[in-house]
Amino acid sequence: MSDHYLNVVDVEATCWEGTNPPGQPNEIIEIGLCVLDLDTLERSEKHSILVRPDRSTVSEFCTRLTTLTQQQLDSGIEFGAACELLGYEHDAATRPWASWGDFDRRQFERQCAATGVAYPFGARHTNAKRMFSESRETRRRYGMDEALRLAGLPLEGVHHRGGDDAWNIAGLIAGLMRSGAWRSGT
Repeated sequence: MSDHYLNVVDVEATCWEGTNPPGQPNEIIEIGLCVLDLDTLERSEKHSILVRPDRSTVSEFCTRLTTLTQQQLDSGIEFGAACELLGYEHDAATRPWASWGDFDRRQFERQCAATGVAYPFGARHTNAKRMFSESRETRRRYGMDEALRLAGLPLEGVHHRGGDDAWNIAGLIAGLMRSGAWRSGT
């Protein structure tokens, strides 16, 4: 049953230092996903789906931040195919999901609306960044790397790579669940 698992999602998108160049919207270029077993709190199924941008290109700044190059992404799959993959391989429409902040959810919503692609997720999303802040009884919103330090967890992999970030966020969520500080979104 899908409720025994949580999809933890992290996206990387085209980005620039400063404002976007004219006609180039932010587009998802990597979808990272880690499945968290809600019964055992074990992380599994770390995935990285490379997505070919259609209306923007990867800047040097974006490559410095994510390590992803335009050449790598030219062999990625189309955004619509990536959304379909989330559905049939990861039960995205029925499984609850979480991300670090609301950027990932909003980026999917914007890009789906702009491209006519069906939104792949169900309505049960939890903002893990907000949950982490509330567990610390503060309004301050921590970046993932700072939250890992505060939780005493190592940063595993490469920061700003979707699969690695999803894995690390799933570790933070598991800790919040163990401490009773996690409330699922609706």
